[in-house]
Amino acid sequence: MFKLKCDDFLDYDEATGTYSMSAEQQVRDETERNKWKTTGFTLLKDWRLYLMLVPMILVYVLWKYLPMYELTAAFRYGDYELTTDRPWAGISNFQNIYFGANAAAFWQAFRNTFIIAFYGLLFGFPMPIILALFFNEVKSNIARSIMQVCVYLPKFISTVIVTSLTLALFSGNAAGGQIGVVSQLVGKIFKSSKMLQASLDGGLVYTIQYFRPIYIITDIWEHAGYDSIVFFAAVIAVSPTSYEAAQIDGAGKMAQMRYVVIPSILSTVVIMLIMKIGGLLSVGYEKLYLLCPDSTYGNYAVATVVSTWANAQGNYLTQAFGIAGEMTNNLIGMILVIGANTIARKASDVSLY
Repeated sequence: MFKLKCDDFLDYDEATGTYSMSAEQQVRDETERNKWKTTGFTLLKDWRLYLMLVPMILVYVLWKYLPMYELTAAFRYGDYELTTDRPWAGISNFQNIYFGANAAAFWQAFRNTFIIAFYGLLFGFPMPIILALFFNEVKSNIARSIMQVCVYLPKFISTVIVTSLTLALFSGNAAGGQIGVVSQLVGKIFKSSKMLQASLDGGLVYTIQYFRPIYIITDIWEHAGYDSIVFFAAVIAVSPTSYEAAQIDGAGKMAQMRYVVIPSILSTVVIMLIMKIGGLLSVGYEKLYLLCPDSTYGNYAVATVVSTWANAQGNYLTQAFGIAGEMTNNLIGMILVIGANTIARKASDVSLY
């Protein structure tokens, strides 16, 4: 420990040979003595605000922290009932899914997860930005409000309903009756394609070739409008004087968008991109499961992801493998967040933390 001396926090008067405490030091000492008293007074004064934090704290404790105990199952043997204490297995479960009997199925699911998430980020991330820029150019408040409500609505539709619409639009003759509207349209446009016509019989959504594009398109339709809220808020926060200066310099609409709007919202774009990269491998379980419940469907080879594969390990003999796979997925997501944040901080001085 450091040895404190009077000279470290007291002022020495050479004329009188005495020490005295400065006004700044007295304020610091008083603040330190009354630290907890001040904190308690603040809590009592703003108790309503802190009371509103209680539900969120409970949500995090009950649904984020307590379930972490179940992650220990990834390091235990899975050949015991869930109600009994299972012995520790170390990293043998991870070795099994990486190199053992379950390796082929796990890496196929991981590959599908990465491909679907990557294409979703590549095509899905720019769409909310484009929508926000489009809304900013609509001068009529009534027309803009109507369009915004229309693109926000899919976010509030149940995943089951979205999936049912997808199956209805892209169904085939073998799906139990009438062919879907989109399938009919595609069939009439591409009559000469024998491979496509064969796919229409079973339904486009159940084919290996067309499942991923259909999934990504419907996912963009479902989320792009709602995600544009953040970008639109950043766009309307741009100072009108910036537009006026650009107009004086002779900039048109596209030039204003390029040199004024986009640089102004760049920090928001970087933050949202880092957050999206963090959830890159967190592909939604519900929608994929509804589109491909088991291996009997034709799209199983491209539709099974880590979350659906882990759910298939529901038997108590193999559920430890599923937890190990999910943990691997989450750890890679954490590494991606840290890496993307570090690169963004060094490249543009804008980062999430």
